[in-house]
Amino acid sequence: MSQRGVFLVFEGIDVSGKSTQARRIAERHDALFTFEPGDTPLGVDLRHWLLDAGTPMEPQTEALLMLSDRSHHVASVIEPALREGRSVVSDRYYASTLAYQGYGRGVDLALLQSASDLAIGSCRPDETILLDVSLKVVNERRAHDQKDRFESADVAFHERVREGYLELAERNAWIVVDGAHGPDEVARVIDERVAHLPW
Repeated sequence: MSQRGVFLVFEGIDVSGKSTQARRIAERHDALFTFEPGDTPLGVDLRHWLLDAGTPMEPQTEALLMLSDRSHHVASVIEPALREGRSVVSDRYYASTLAYQGYGRGVDLALLQSASDLAIGSCRPDETILLDVSLKVVNERRAHDQKDRFESADVAFHERVREGYLELAERNAWIVVDGAHGPDEVARVIDERVAHLPW
């Protein structure tokens, strides 16, 4: 029976650099790169509704759609790869729902945690890396005018999300990396912090 693969998750607010670093680490360690929401055929449809700023949606509905995507993602992509012994690197996982829909939108955190437990079962990351950047850096990096449901939210929302991430990181002993540095420096720090994982 093959050894279970490593499961590494990258979290952070938009344009923190997490997607770039997650793809890089996956390639470096011959791991499966995946992302949420939308990395399955069903997820593509769910992602469309989740990001469409023109479709009004209650925070609870938003959270449940995210959890539906994640439940399907775990069952059809992440768990099968890990069971086969392949490592998986994911751009976002359950903490995104706690940060965005919990801290950001105000959905009850305890209920979200319970619903997340239902969605992911025993599929827990071996390590989570938070790329933290200030809202000032986000505004400097954002180069387009078209904004989705989350990008179009006000500054206070994004501040709550960031603070939520930092609180979760402290509570769960995540690796926190300053994403404001250049990509090469961020990559160096990440490589050092994940070298202990049994790739």
